[in-house]
Amino acid sequence: MVERRVTVGWAEGLHARPASIFVRAATASGVPVTIAKPDGTPVNAASMLAVLGLGAQGGEEIVLASEADGSEAALDRLAKLVAEGLEELPETV
Repeated sequence: MVERRVTVGWAEGLHARPASIFVRAATASGVPVTIAKPDGTPVNAASMLAVLGLGAQGGEEIVLASEADGSEAALDRLAKLVAEGLEELPETV
């Protein structure tokens, strides 16, 4: 299991537009990824409802995880997206 702990960089947290950006990026990663609050139950990062259901606020830590081949690079890109509050998935890390 590969894991990345990251602080949510969007001031509004993972709500509405940031959640949509994140879900699109998780889906585009091509590997199954989960997202959770520390010590929380992981949910599918490609599910808008699941991500919104986390209620992750700006400044809170989340955990991204995957067991798939190629997940290191995918999680690095997703972690950068979340930490920096980017508007789209970066091409390179």
